[in-house]
Amino acid sequence: MSHFSTPSTDGARTPEEAEILKEKESRMPNTQPSEGSLAAPTTGAKQRLANGAALTDTPLTTAPNSPIIPPRRQDSASARQRPTTLDIPGLTKSKVSPDGRISQRDVGSKLVIVMVGLPARGKSYITKKIARYLNWLQHDTRIFNVGERRRVAAGSQPSAPLANSRGGRPRALSRNLSTATVSLNEVLGGDMPASSATRILINGEPPPDTPLLEQLPLPALSLSEENNPHHSVTNGDSDGHVVEERWVPEKLMPIPTRAEPMEPQNAEFFDPNNEKAAHLRDDIAMATLDELLDFILDQGGSVGIFDATNSTLERRQMVMKKIRERAGPELGVLFLESLCIDENLLESNMRLKLSGPDYRDQDPVTALADFKKRVALYEKKYVPLGEYEEKNHMPYVKMIDVGRKVVSHQIRGFLSAQTVYYLLNFNLAPRQIWITRHGESIDNVNGKIGGDSDLSDVGRAYAKALTKFVKHERQLWDIHQRDKALSTHFPPLPGDTTPPNPEYDHGDEDDSHASKSFCVWTSMLKRSIQTAQYFDEDDFDIKQMKMLDELNAGTMEGLTYEEIRTKHSAEYELRKSGKLHYRYPGAGGEGYLDIINRLRAVIVEVERMTDHVLLVGHRSVARVLLAYFKGLKREDVADLDVPLGMLYMLEPKPYGVDFKAYRYNPETDWFDLVPDYELRRATVHTAC
Repeated sequence: MSHFSTPSTDGARTPEEAEILKEKESRMPNTQPSEGSLAAPTTGAKQRLANGAALTDTPLTTAPNSPIIPPRRQDSASARQRPTTLDIPGLTKSKVSPDGRISQRDVGSKLVIVMVGLPARGKSYITKKIARYLNWLQHDTRIFNVGERRRVAAGSQPSAPLANSRGGRPRALSRNLSTATVSLNEVLGGDMPASSATRILINGEPPPDTPLLEQLPLPALSLSEENNPHHSVTNGDSDGHVVEERWVPEKLMPIPTRAEPMEPQNAEFFDPNNEKAAHLRDDIAMATLDELLDFILDQGGSVGIFDATNSTLERRQMVMKKIRERAGPELGVLFLESLCIDENLLESNMRLKLSGPDYRDQDPVTALADFKKRVALYEKKYVPLGEYEEKNHMPYVKMIDVGRKVVSHQIRGFLSAQTVYYLLNFNLAPRQIWITRHGESIDNVNGKIGGDSDLSDVGRAYAKALTKFVKHERQLWDIHQRDKALSTHFPPLPGDTTPPNPEYDHGDEDDSHASKSFCVWTSMLKRSIQTAQYFDEDDFDIKQMKMLDELNAGTMEGLTYEEIRTKHSAEYELRKSGKLHYRYPGAGGEGYLDIINRLRAVIVEVERMTDHVLLVGHRSVARVLLAYFKGLKREDVADLDVPLGMLYMLEPKPYGVDFKAYRYNPETDWFDLVPDYELRRATVHTAC
């Protein structure tokens, strides 16, 4: 029984405790207080069991006792509904969650996000942003996209191969998805031999041979065996590589090969009166939802995002029914609807769809007309979130024009609150985000970590070149944006295939031609401040932030890497075995999870602002920032190779982030673009 329970009423006791109390009452003498006693009349067992007489003349309550509610039982053992308090890796810990991640048993702390909205409303953009943010915060999050599975099942997109990229055993298939695919091909009227095999998308990953507009962000998903005791499908990382292989014990049904669909997936395919296609879409949606629930309930996942239109009330009721049947009443569900009212924004979104898998290699004019017809068919039965959800106390969020207006209803739970907070703080404005380490410092020359030393002569040269280069790139960006604005037309002209940036129109006629402000943020350490000292404060908004300080090495501040290895060999080996979760000993000592948590405010502010920004940080800070924007895997963050002299540029796009890297060239005193630069782990273990 919970320590908050009290024996003041029978209603607070379990049935077993009440039975024991009755036995005690039958054995106790019926004593009465003497005349004139200050004690209240003791007519029941509660008074006879009290420790002494209550010095009060307050009469006993006449209200009936609370009803006896037995504890909820799960897995044939006594259990209770657990509180959904915050779990933050690196900042919280408990017996069941020593690392601060949501434990497997705390289903009530986990979350399913159900997307709602018509096509071309930015749903996939929103889901990818949320997944990247929550994964960066170390809450295992995965997107389950119904459209990808629908294209495979209906035969309009190549399927993923069964064999993994390393030539090993075939990938195991999800039972639910396999079964659903059989029925879907029957719906499509395919006549397939039972012995053939098909290729199915696993965990929503795109086929390796199918280019998409954005890589699905899947950091932090290499789950350990301890976190996957019951599930038996293959997990994959963001590059399509197999992380672990385990076989499905059930005997799978024969999977038919892909054939030409009975009906093409043009606008008529989405007509609500097309019963065959509607049945196909519903079956695929439920198979995808089953896979999501496998991830949440059996694979240690914290957040599953169900990415589909879910535009009818019947579909949403079907989704809720399946979630409650499999997960019970505890699992959190948040409906997230994306609406687009601004015509320019909607037109931009639609034109971006033309390069997607449904319309690739088609005539743009014909494709756009067909897509608009598809949206019109969805609108026939579209029911926005609102009255039904409020009557049934269902949490939901409405995003209008991708962040211009946000409406929330009964948001409950830590992860839901974090999601809504993030949704309030991002936008589609085109701008550039620059990240670099400080210039070379005296401590860098001497090989010491931490400290607060000045820049070396080489570091000051880097600072001067950085200022000139950023000013130059800012001017080039302004010219490019003006040219792009002049070549964008509404409605599009023949041959105008480049869509405008889908940004909400704020009503400022000259906004697209105005030069954006440029912020320069440094840490509060001298080497970072001095790197930005040559920027003109009349042209750049310069600010120092404690959150951008280097990782504090505690008792090892000011030591060289060799000194740490020899004088603190045990700590050295401990950190080397798991840098992400390691925290330096001593007062103020930090680890990478601490850096992630103190950079949260910086990330949210960068997402919120519409101006350019340059972040001048340190090695650990640059690693964590790049891990967020690039959606890197968890195991890569703490060992990312970010040497001095590198400058990284990220430009948010509707379907991802443009990334460029520049290397400082001391001979030319300028920055050279490094073509096809890829972030990778350092080959040598470094201290910070």
